[in-house]
Amino acid sequence: MDRIPILRMGDFLLVTIQVDMHDQLAMTLQDDLSTRINETSAKGVLIDISALDIVDSFIGRMIGMISGLSRIMDAETVVVGMQPAVAITLVELGLTLQGVSTALNVERGMQLLRERVQNQ
Repeated sequence: MDRIPILRMGDFLLVTIQVDMHDQLAMTLQDDLSTRINETSAKGVLIDISALDIVDSFIGRMIGMISGLSRIMDAETVVVGMQPAVAITLVELGLTLQGVSTALNVERGMQLLRERVQNQ
């Protein structure tokens, strides 16, 4: 079964999605990420979607659900690298990803996570 790697970087987990997401892979990522947050007591999760050219409504909802799940487990989530076409598609689908923080790139996303964890 395919899995997306989840790397630990200090108090944060880094998820870089470099394959086309399909429904089962998104659900596996959600399960794997919740397990890793629990195992590592991570304070933040950075999800890099810069390699995704398209998303459908299910994948968009899964990103929102992953963010919500992380928050419940006391970890901030930042999504980085969203392509303009992906952002347009999400808006056209009516998905606002409420509660999902975004940043332009990994560097800015990590800075945002550091600031949020410091202010807790």
